Amino acid sequence: MSFDGVFTHVMIQELREKLTGGRISKIHQPYPNELVLVIRSLGKNHKLLLSAHPSYARIHLTNMTYQNPDTPPNFVMMLRKHLDGALLQEIEQVENDRIIHFSFSHRNELGDLEDLVLVVELMGRHSTILLLNRESGKILDSVKHIGSSQNSYRSILPGAMYTDPPKPNGLNPFQITDKQAFEQLSLLTTLTPSTIQQSFQGFGRDTATELASRLNANPNEKLPVWQAFLKAFEQIQPTMLQTEKKEYFIPFLYPSLVDDTTTVSHFNSLSELLDAFYHEKAERDRVKQQGGQLIKKITNEIKRNEGKRGKREATLIEAEKAELLRQKGELLTTFLHEVPRGEKLVKLPNYYEEDRLMEIQLDPALTPNQNAQKYFQRYQKLRNAVKVVGEQLKETQAEIDYLHSVLSQLEIAGPMDVELIKEELIMEGYLKRSSVKQKRSTQKAKPALFYASDGTEILVGRNNLQNDQLTLKTANKNEFWLHAKDIPGSHVIIRSTDPSEETMIEAAELAAYYSKYRHSAQVPVDIVQVRHVRKPRGAKPGYVIYDNQKTFFITPEEARVEQMKTPPQK
Repeated sequence: MSFDGVFTHVMIQELREKLTGGRISKIHQPYPNELVLVIRSLGKNHKLLLSAHPSYARIHLTNMTYQNPDTPPNFVMMLRKHLDGALLQEIEQVENDRIIHFSFSHRNELGDLEDLVLVVELMGRHSTILLLNRESGKILDSVKHIGSSQNSYRSILPGAMYTDPPKPNGLNPFQITDKQAFEQLSLLTTLTPSTIQQSFQGFGRDTATELASRLNANPNEKLPVWQAFLKAFEQIQPTMLQTEKKEYFIPFLYPSLVDDTTTVSHFNSLSELLDAFYHEKAERDRVKQQGGQLIKKITNEIKRNEGKRGKREATLIEAEKAELLRQKGELLTTFLHEVPRGEKLVKLPNYYEEDRLMEIQLDPALTPNQNAQKYFQRYQKLRNAVKVVGEQLKETQAEIDYLHSVLSQLEIAGPMDVELIKEELIMEGYLKRSSVKQKRSTQKAKPALFYASDGTEILVGRNNLQNDQLTLKTANKNEFWLHAKDIPGSHVIIRSTDPSEETMIEAAELAAYYSKYRHSAQVPVDIVQVRHVRKPRGAKPGYVIYDNQKTFFITPEEARVEQMKTPPQK
């Protein structure tokens, strides 16, 4: 389902239980449209995610790790000034809409008590987060600035008076009486998702479909069905449904969304449900945003190098004619007395091919001997080019392979990995370091940690610099190294000198999954002891050579990879 008004209603109940009376200890803005508030409540720190993302707008508690920008945005600096240490008094929903008010009390710089409201509006591309002074009704600042030229109904700017969004049509299902509900349902000539959405506030398409399905199954028991449906929101069972076509998150099971392909998963809380549902989707979107410029830069570099490769390959093809040039020079020298001056073409017997006549182009402005020397010069030039161009071609191909490896890493990277990859490209000279941003240390970044079924640790590099560090410095020479065969991907290390066959296969699955062909079947993965892996002098980051390998053929599955992120139960 979407994050509709009904889901907002139950989410607020969950947040009230855990956060009301808590105090803000930290405020972060890891991404342009998202805030993370760390609230100390009931003896525990809770991370509250407030997202005004145009596609993934939501609020919930999260256990995910976020990387903050080097320079805090102006909006989060303003929030820290007004809300650092503030007490959360109340969390309220406006009607049954996707508008949430977090009410805080806070003493300002003069010691006076301020009543502040952090407003979160979850409305697709119109989603926003803003802070306003309750007494004056004025906006202190917002995560998005919207002027009158963009919205004639209201402005969202610092100093502007806050205007509520237009009130939704229909009745609030959680505030009306049974009589009002029955009368409204009785007025509907057809019980469809659309008519329910028009009659009641906050019903997304999936919620309206479920209610319509229940009402149509018992048309003579409209009020009992309505009462049972609302009662279910008091005893929720957070659920995720996965079908062949779509995924749904719902507060309890909606039978109308279930088919023969559905996988049902239950969670302990709505926040855990949303963490699981949105994590990968939002992560991929963030990587796309953050890595968009990197991908464009790398793609252009690949095209440029492919152009260089084409020209050098053409030079090598041309160099194959070098022997013919030498023969023509030799024939002109041998039969010099038979070559007339001022001619453009001469035919001479080619003693390299049983005296067959060979046509030789001449420059009429040159003497026969000068023409012969010209052929020898062209021959020598091509011979020399073969040596140089051959090396250049190897270097160009290595650069293309390296850039493809970086692209494949961006495809599987999380938001925290993008900066590491960017730092790598700066070190390799593909990007210039910003004069504003300071260098981020890549030494602190650690490889991803996984666990085999027997508890053996498996490390996976997340970029080429980390791959080098992991393979050449971190790993013991007697431990085992894995990599997708002839495919860009991550280096994988089994932290064992004598791993079981099952552990090797599980590590091979990680190597296949964290490669360019992660969605392919039968991905070849090489495994070898680290002692047999070496890096050629001057090679690009992440490039190694090896021997004595054994090859597995693996079909990677994301579910098994996810299982390996946590240690097995003992």
